[in-house]
Amino acid sequence: MKKYIPLFLVVVTLFSCKMPINANDLYGKWKYIKVTNPNASPPDSVASDDLAAQAPYIQFDTNNTLIIMWGGKVLSHGKFKLDGRNIQYTESLPDGTTRTFPFWVSELTDKEIIFETKGVDGSGVTAVKE
Repeated sequence: MKKYIPLFLVVVTLFSCKMPINANDLYGKWKYIKVTNPNASPPDSVASDDLAAQAPYIQFDTNNTLIIMWGGKVLSHGKFKLDGRNIQYTESLPDGTTRTFPFWVSELTDKEIIFETKGVDGSGVTAVKE
């Protein structure tokens, strides 16, 4: 029985790890349906009425660019590359500089993505593919 424990642990580890993200699964427009700010004091979320009015989305293009729209205006744009389950996003800022930070993807299907940023200003987003 003891000789099977290492084999069991390997099998459990393989099935519990999530596979890296494939860029082809990201390409397209993803409409935000839920936005939370879990690190706010107190934790906060964007009301569904506000989401409907602002119509935010994130769009991933095949040239590894992304754009985030909110209220009909560009909220953010830049380049991305994948690192396992992280989307390393290099945002282009108005003054010509950039900043890089990760979006950690906890779920990704052909219809839904759930990702979050970390830190004090971190947020969680659930979006559906259009």
